Amino acid sequence: MTTATLSPREMRRRKRMGADYVAPSPYSVKAALTQGDVLTKLSAVVFGLGNLAHKQIVKGLLLLAGEIAFIAFMVTSGAGYLSKLPSLGTQKQGKVLVDGYWEYTAGDNSVIILLYGVCSIVAIIAFVYLWTLSLRCAYKAECLAKANDGKVPSLMDDIATLKDAKAHELLMFLPTLGILVFTVLPLIFMISMAFTNYDHSNVVLFDWVGLDTFKQVFSGGAGATVNAQLFVQVLIWTLVWAFFATFLNFFFGMFFAMIINRKTTRFKGFWRAVFSMSIAVPQFVSLLVMRTMLRQQGIINRMLESAGLIDAPLPFLTDATWARVTVIVINLWIGIPYTIMQITGILQNIPADLYEAARIDGANWWQIFVKITMPYIFFVLTPYLITTFTGNVNNFNVIYLLTAGDPVPVGASAGKTDLLITWLYKLTVDKGDYNLGAVIGIMTFIVLAVVSLITYRSSGSYKNEEGFR
Repeated sequence: MTTATLSPREMRRRKRMGADYVAPSPYSVKAALTQGDVLTKLSAVVFGLGNLAHKQIVKGLLLLAGEIAFIAFMVTSGAGYLSKLPSLGTQKQGKVLVDGYWEYTAGDNSVIILLYGVCSIVAIIAFVYLWTLSLRCAYKAECLAKANDGKVPSLMDDIATLKDAKAHELLMFLPTLGILVFTVLPLIFMISMAFTNYDHSNVVLFDWVGLDTFKQVFSGGAGATVNAQLFVQVLIWTLVWAFFATFLNFFFGMFFAMIINRKTTRFKGFWRAVFSMSIAVPQFVSLLVMRTMLRQQGIINRMLESAGLIDAPLPFLTDATWARVTVIVINLWIGIPYTIMQITGILQNIPADLYEAARIDGANWWQIFVKITMPYIFFVLTPYLITTFTGNVNNFNVIYLLTAGDPVPVGASAGKTDLLITWLYKLTVDKGDYNLGAVIGIMTFIVLAVVSLITYRSSGSYKNEEGFR
């Protein structure tokens, strides 16, 4: 598109964007359908036809294979499951007595219908993208053939382009595909489950119920499995736990790292090795050992009683306040070594001339820490802190292996130390209320997404990616 053919609005936009403006690709679907030849337009029906006609055999066959695979999937199973998706199945398993034996006839399974229905919808979206890709590739091949006397890039040319100009697309293809298949697709399936009545009483066949499950979570009565009061209690404790588990680990880890990193500290390697011992031992083992030691008749209470320091066992895991403090303290023992390793590397990479200039200007140790060390550490570690906060919200191991959510009030589905993730586990695995668990999972995702995005976008790591300030 030349400058003469641009609309006044487009010209103003290009002038405003300046050098950062990237013109849209000329090989668009609209251009292919309006300006392409017959073979290009037929590529909307037979994928890869335009590429095959211009001797791009491998690219054309790949596009055609994608179309055939989609049609085969929809004919064999996709269309059938997609037709049942609105009802999630109605046919129950039947049985007939034949010669004294029961013969069973298979019925519908709503879980399978929902899963394959979601897969079919995702396959349709992928097919639409493949359709646009077929048209754009065919039109590009046509344009290049006209511009180069019938010559188009060969397979080796495309491979060379992928290894050079489009190397980022090649390297990101498999990770992106993995995220779509193993993260996005299960997430869509879980979100869909929240709008059904899939629970312990509706295991094989269940129906769509709209927002009824959300209403149950946020407006259920005191006797309900999940209600608004219980959800708010678990949410508050989850955020409190994540805050203390993240920032106590960070500040204590930073303190120990700076002590070890001092020039006057001897045996630096030994101290780092001591703090790293908890990393070497699997959490599954160490947490279960700690749980045994902290019981009413565990070794810690016995030692304190033998020393005459207490008259009765301390309720480390049986009292709500004690249990919450206990899991936070034990998480310090687990998390501080990781922080020490992170901050040690950062401290050794802070430019020495910054410290030298500060000392020449007469700054004391506290001013140097506040003005140089702390800002530098925060600048580098903000993404790590956000990741750690997210991990602590979903820290299943520490809570479940230490307390299993206990203490649990009578009749409640969540204990005083349960996080949203452990509560979700209990609702699904222990109680079979998969729809309620899906709602809790959605709310966990929303909380984490909001907190992470706001925190990261407010940090210097996001606002000033080019350097330290």
